[in-house]
Amino acid sequence: MAELNNVCSEMPEGNDAKHDFHHRLFLEPQEKKRSLKALMVKQVRKTCSCTPAKVKDCVFSFFPILQWLPKYKLKEYLLGDLMSGVIVGVLLVPQSIAYSLLAGQEPIYGLYTSFFAGIIYCIFGTSHHISVGIFGALCLMVGQVVDREVLRAGYELEPAALSVHADTAWHVNATVVPVNQTVQMLLCDKTCYAIKVGATMTFIAGVYQVAMGFFQVGFVSVYLSDSLLSGFVTGASFTILTSQAKYLLGLDIPRTSGIGSLITTWINIFRNIHKTNICDLITSFLCFLVLIPTKELNEHFKSRLKAPIPVELVVVVAATLASHLGKLKETYGSSVAGHIPTGFLPPSPPDWSLIPNVALDALPIAVIGFAITVSLSEMFAKKHGYTVKANQEMYAIGFCNIIPSFFHCFTTSAALAKTLIKESTGCRTQISGVVCSLLILIVLLVIAPLFYSLQKCVLAVITIVNLRGALRKFRDLPKMWHLSRVDTVIWLVTMASSALISTEIGLLVGVCFSMLCVIFRTQKPEAPLLGWVAESETYESLSAYKNLQTTPGIVVLRFEAPLYYINKECFKSALYKQTGVNPALVKAAKKKAAKRMLRGKEMGSGSNQSSISVECGSEPLGFHTIVIDCCAVQFLDTAGIRTLKEVCKDYKEIDVQVLLAQCNPSVRSSLIRGEFFKDGEDHLLFHSVHQAVDFAQGAQKHSGSCAYK
Repeated sequence: MAELNNVCSEMPEGNDAKHDFHHRLFLEPQEKKRSLKALMVKQVRKTCSCTPAKVKDCVFSFFPILQWLPKYKLKEYLLGDLMSGVIVGVLLVPQSIAYSLLAGQEPIYGLYTSFFAGIIYCIFGTSHHISVGIFGALCLMVGQVVDREVLRAGYELEPAALSVHADTAWHVNATVVPVNQTVQMLLCDKTCYAIKVGATMTFIAGVYQVAMGFFQVGFVSVYLSDSLLSGFVTGASFTILTSQAKYLLGLDIPRTSGIGSLITTWINIFRNIHKTNICDLITSFLCFLVLIPTKELNEHFKSRLKAPIPVELVVVVAATLASHLGKLKETYGSSVAGHIPTGFLPPSPPDWSLIPNVALDALPIAVIGFAITVSLSEMFAKKHGYTVKANQEMYAIGFCNIIPSFFHCFTTSAALAKTLIKESTGCRTQISGVVCSLLILIVLLVIAPLFYSLQKCVLAVITIVNLRGALRKFRDLPKMWHLSRVDTVIWLVTMASSALISTEIGLLVGVCFSMLCVIFRTQKPEAPLLGWVAESETYESLSAYKNLQTTPGIVVLRFEAPLYYINKECFKSALYKQTGVNPALVKAAKKKAAKRMLRGKEMGSGSNQSSISVECGSEPLGFHTIVIDCCAVQFLDTAGIRTLKEVCKDYKEIDVQVLLAQCNPSVRSSLIRGEFFKDGEDHLLFHSVHQAVDFAQGAQKHSGSCAYK
């Protein structure tokens, strides 16, 4: 039994004794956990044990489809799943083709990606509602890496320059990277190399995600707050819009990447604005004129419409027919999607030689992908009353990248817009994802070649129109500013850095800035004085509430942050400011007065001696006790413990006692390990502020003081 109150050697008598006994609490601490070695042995035995029940649980948890598919209610669920799957599939076909351009790939690879993602997530995912497929921000990041690697390999050079490289390649050291890549080009053209880069990076991103699930490091996503992710997506939207602007104007300019690519791209656009293809410009304008109002009507009347109007598919079909019948490519030189083959290419492994080049780029893609997927899964699970497993979601999205990477696909994740459509059209399970994939399969096997004449400017318009949700976040800024100025600043910094610098660096800047905001907020926290609410034991901030009462001679202060090395000086400053007493200055004043008194004695000045004596020791401070409310102190480090020791020691030297109240078990444990109570009875710890104030009042009435912990 551990006694948490230091019992005074001499008990007060009468009513005061009863009152003082009220504060004496006895708490028995829990037994310490087993040693680390014992815990590890237990965990290993638990992990390595193999029973039929455990094998079954492992299989069912790894393949969630085995749990819910046998319980599938055909009559209740099938109609909703079919309807939502068909509607999302109809919307996904043009978006898959459009987002392929964003990822630097041919249209067929976007269809491959959407096909595999729905089926694989159905097998491994635990969410009933999210739609996994192509996501604009990730496509942009993939496309930037693809463009960089394609340029590094020399595929962007003119044919004459390429022949020079090929002729000279054999006369140069075979270890020179550009030469090797140029020779590789003879076996693989630009589009082939681009999908190799995309698939390799997708494979590595999937490996990262599965590793995160295996090692249960999903906590990484907590550093990506909602405001940070929203700012990142909005900033990336500006880059996406910029990358698609050249297709709207029909300009043939190189795609820029790296730091400042947004500004560089707009400079190139304005330099070549005189080369605008009028046919593409008019087509883009007409597509905007149809898509934006219809999308707005879909959103405005979504409660009345059973299904959104598939305006994107209508525009794609109409534009393809117009381009084919009007021979826009031959007559006006419009850029078109080109030949889209039917069927599937044979599977092939990632290019292992590219892994060192793209491994670092795949890390932010993996983190953003699983963060968005997990957050959307949890959001819709909470809304519909079921649970999802975060680690299994990481496995699911990881396999949605690893397996398709062998089939010429690029990175996928959950997408909010398509998930909202999926939910609103009656989705009940991931069977809707399979239906969506089957619809895309029909396009792959039969319909795909019909999109040969589809202008790229139409695909660019579809991509830009789908950015409206992210760009509308600017309308929420006043509300966000009212709710949290810090979150608003994080949003603005992440958005600006993602747009103006680069997407990867913007994400890193956002994470670092948000962590700095947390540090700064704990570095200079609030430390208000407290007063008690009449006829209660509740203490609240005097600066926040009126009509609170204070106890004469007792100062109650709450420090609203952990006490550690960063804010220890802030704690001292706040304490000195709120109490109006700096012990060091008081002691210095006393020493100075003592020296004066000593000089006065030597000079024989009796009257002087009398006044100095009063100055030295008799002037009251206005209080005799400081109670520190530690309810908001989550933890202490060694610097924090040392600071508390110094504060208690300094105030004790000027006859002021310091009491600690409402410390959590972690803080109490830190105080004990740090030998805070080594000097014993004068260091006081209480379970409530009211107890500490009561004790301080009682201690003034008695010459014998009692210390309670």
